[in-house]
This record gives sequence, structure tokens and C-alpha cells, in this order.
Amino acid sequence: MSSLKMEELNWVDIKQAINNGFKTVVIGVGSTEQHGPHLPTQTDALTAEVIANLVARKLKNALQAQTIRVGCSDHHLSFPGTISLKKSTLQAIIYDYIDSLQKHGFENIVFIPTHGGNFNPLQKAVDKAKKKYPDIKIVAYTDLLGYVDTQNKIASDFKITVEEAGAHAGEVETSQILSLAENLVNRERFQPGFLGVLGEEEIEMLFENGMPSLTEIGVIGDPTKASKEKGKIYIEKIAVFLTKEIKKQL
Repeated sequence: MSSLKMEELNWVDIKQAINNGFKTVVIGVGSTEQHGPHLPTQTDALTAEVIANLVARKLKNALQAQTIRVGCSDHHLSFPGTISLKKSTLQAIIYDYIDSLQKHGFENIVFIPTHGGNFNPLQKAVDKAKKKYPDIKIVAYTDLLGYVDTQNKIASDFKITVEEAGAHAGEVETSQILSLAENLVNRERFQPGFLGVLGEEEIEMLFENGMPSLTEIGVIGDPTKASKEKGKIYIEKIAVFLTKEIKKQL
């Protein structure tokens, strides 16, 4: 096939692929939200698109459905450009994806979230969908702490601290977007954001009072050490990690 992305294929080729054993479909779940003064609002949607595609390739016999580009981002709404879905809205979209895709013969439906606010509502939606469709496998990687920890471990290989790597628009995400869409990154605006301990108290404050309660510029981490070269490695290693975790559920 010319592509694994179903939005780039016609229905005849998609049907033939399914009949030839492409029984798995992968969907990225991103967001449209602020990522500091230097990264585009499509950051999470872009990484979801690329990582979901890599996971589909690594799983073999898998296609990629259109990425869900808007997620649950209430805590970023004080920054212009952020668009947020209610949890129930995101879950309704996930149900509709599953209802649609299961009709076509897919036996495995896989969701890959790249935005922290999506992990919990996605898991609840998948749990509910599994009861409705017990004859197919519906899976997602929704261990947010495991996802962040994996990124931090990769960053440590480059001597990037946990605080610098950051949970939002820090060194890791900035490196990723440099590797994917360097023209959308404003290097002149690189500056450290919140570099303190991101513990339970801080996370609770973040979700209850919004991102400005921790950082006025919307950055958790330090993008100043970011590079395109590291970004490529981050994306590849995260995709390898997620593929292994997804295979455990299939």
C-alpha cells in the first residue's frame, strides 16, 4: 500500500487491506492547546499523528485511522488558541470511532494518547466499550506516570534533568517538534518555565487553578537545550516503548 493512513486511502484499498489481514487499527489522541510562547498549539496532535503511525508500522498488519486532534485541555484555556473538549465529549468521539471501525472487520482497536488530560477519560471510555464489544480487543496505553517516566529516562541519557525535560513544552516536547516541524518553533522565545518539583500538590493546583498557577508562560521544563537530533530519538524510543506495552494487551 502507498500509505497506512486510511484518510489517504480509498475504501476499496482499505477493504482489501483488512481482507489481507490488516485487522488492527491505531488512533492517536492529541490536543489543540498552548505549548508555551515557542511551540504551536498542534504540538500534541502532531506527535500523536507521528507516534501512532510508528506504532502501526511496528505492530505489523495495522492501519492508522485519523488522529483525534482536540482533547481535554481546560487547564490551558487561559491561553489563547486552546480548544478543549469536555471529558464526555472526548469519550463520545472515542465511542463513535469504535462503533464505526468495528463494522469494517477490525479485530484490534488501539488508542495512543499523547496529552496528559486525555489519559483518564480515554481509559474510562475503553473500559465501557470493551463491555459492548467483547469479541474484539479495544486497548489503550493510559499509564500517564509510566509515559512521563519513560520520557524522563530517555532524556537522562542526554544528561537532561527531570525538571529540564519537563511535563509541558520543556526540553523533550520542544526537541520532538524541532524534529517534526522546525519551521513552527520560535527559538527566540526559548526560556525556562516552572522548574520546581511537580508533585501531587502541584498537579492538583494545575488542574484546579489552571496552568498560570504554576507558570505564566505555560511551560513546565526548560526548552533551551532542545535539539532536532534528540527529538528524533525521543519519538522513536517512545514509539518502541508504546508498541511493547500495546502488544501486552493484544
